[in-house]
Amino acid sequence: MPDESQEETGVKGVFGKLREVTYGMAAHDMTRYAMRTRASMEHLFILTTMGDLLGVPILPPYYSLRLLPYVVPQISTWKRRMLREKDLTDAMF
Repeated sequence: MPDESQEETGVKGVFGKLREVTYGMAAHDMTRYAMRTRASMEHLFILTTMGDLLGVPILPPYYSLRLLPYVVPQISTWKRRMLREKDLTDAMF
């Protein structure tokens, strides 16, 4: 005979699954779009500050060197993303 704790766990599990499904239908695309927008803005910021690494001198080197300690962890992924070949399908997805 199931006791009350097992019934509560089952009800919480059903509501948890329902909450996850609702999140997936309503908010998942919005959060992915927000994360993609944030990544694009970060890459644009790094381009304006550290563009001389790619040959695009926008800011004087003094300011770039002041920001360098904050940007170092992201430089390798940023350079890879900026220098890779672009395709028409990249804009769609």
